[in-house]
Amino acid sequence: MPITFSSDTLVKDIVNELPKTSDVFKKNRIDFCCGGNIPLSLAASQNGLNMDSLLEELKVIADKSESAETDLAVWTNSDSNTIIDHVINQYHRTTEEELSLLSPYVTKVSRVHGDNHPELLKVYELFYEFKKEMVEHMSKEEAVVFPLIRQLADNTINNREEAIAMIVELEKEHDHAGEILREIRAVTSDFTLPLDVCGTYRLVYKRLEELEGLTFMHVHLENNILFPRYLG
Repeated sequence: MPITFSSDTLVKDIVNELPKTSDVFKKNRIDFCCGGNIPLSLAASQNGLNMDSLLEELKVIADKSESAETDLAVWTNSDSNTIIDHVINQYHRTTEEELSLLSPYVTKVSRVHGDNHPELLKVYELFYEFKKEMVEHMSKEEAVVFPLIRQLADNTINNREEAIAMIVELEKEHDHAGEILREIRAVTSDFTLPLDVCGTYRLVYKRLEELEGLTFMHVHLENNILFPRYLG
């Protein structure tokens, strides 16, 4: 279903529908949290912004959301080099960006609300563990393992056993990342929001859930389509 909004749409409703638009609002110094109950046109006027330019920035986020893949079956018949390039461009770069952008929100919410909601302190701990592991994992994939898989695909590999061992290691890292995400989901009671929480609190939960979905698609493409070609 297409995502639509206009100059009359409330700022908070745009963020609720598309959490990543919060980055656009933050960049333009628009308060989407406490001051989000106003039309986009008023927010633009109050901050001296060009309405058309602001709408265009938001549309970019909406278009990315609309084009996000929901069915990865098409990759079953793709060659390994194509899949690797897609993983790097679609998942690694997107995950790196989201981890970087989400970090200050997670930190802020845990600092401001952690005393009354101690689960946020655990979310903070788990999120930064996940971030550290995923950044290292993706770096290893690009620098070491993906080049080995390309050699396997081209049949130019010198040490097939080493490559297979590293693929198995990546699968174990995927399992651990998944376990961290399951812990985040458990400690947040499936991202259930307490009553009367602020917009940033709501934003963190929605984006953490979207990060979970992004990671699961990433892992599915590797574990269930790419890696089995070389582990059989």
